[in-house]
Amino acid sequence: MTDLAIAHVTVDCTDAAALAAFYAGLLDRPVDPSPTEFFATVGRSAGAHPVLMFIQVPDRTPGKNSIHLDLHTADLPGAVARAVGLGAKHVADFAEYGVVWTTLADPEGNVFDIGAS
Repeated sequence: MTDLAIAHVTVDCTDAAALAAFYAGLLDRPVDPSPTEFFATVGRSAGAHPVLMFIQVPDRTPGKNSIHLDLHTADLPGAVARAVGLGAKHVADFAEYGVVWTTLADPEGNVFDIGAS
């Protein structure tokens, strides 16, 4: 048995504070105090686990997602509409193997999924 646990989900980005604000709005959690364009977190002050951590990097790998989050909700249409309202781009809808989800892109182009739970 291991005592390893996920402490942070880290996202490489160009503007940490802006991307943290997007995910804070999407998840209805606060951006933690003192965000900057270089570093920001979401959820630490609320005791969330894992904490989302955003770090500015000078050169993101082109064509590669910095991270991929799978989020679940009982209200898929409402969650997708909320994400789009916060600045996400709708990419595609899927229904495979009995699972339904929508793929979106955040304001920096990172894809993420919202699935029906």
